[in-house]
Amino acid sequence: MKRDDRFYMISMVCKLLNVHPQTLRLYEREGFIKPKRINRQRVYTDEDLDRLNFVIKLTKDLGVNRAGVDIILRMRERMQLMEEALQEIFRYVDDDIREQIEKKLKKFFEEI
Repeated sequence: MKRDDRFYMISMVCKLLNVHPQTLRLYEREGFIKPKRINRQRVYTDEDLDRLNFVIKLTKDLGVNRAGVDIILRMRERMQLMEEALQEIFRYVDDDIREQIEKKLKKFFEEI
């Protein structure tokens, strides 16, 4: 945990995201979020809030079921890892080649 992290208690998260505490507990049981614990009390970071907001959008706005949310979250994590790996590769690639690859990747992701 970083020193400048902000923490939110479950009651504040419920108010901010307009969800019931049981919903947050369910999402934790499903593995969608992993809140930190301080003295056995759940505390949520800004990163947790972003992830929760995404999960809520998927379930409430788009009607995705829990199994679908799980798949989407895992795919999203894999994509982030792939992006990090590509960035690492780009550090070693010539500038001209890097620009060509970035343009092709941008076009590819726009088509998806």
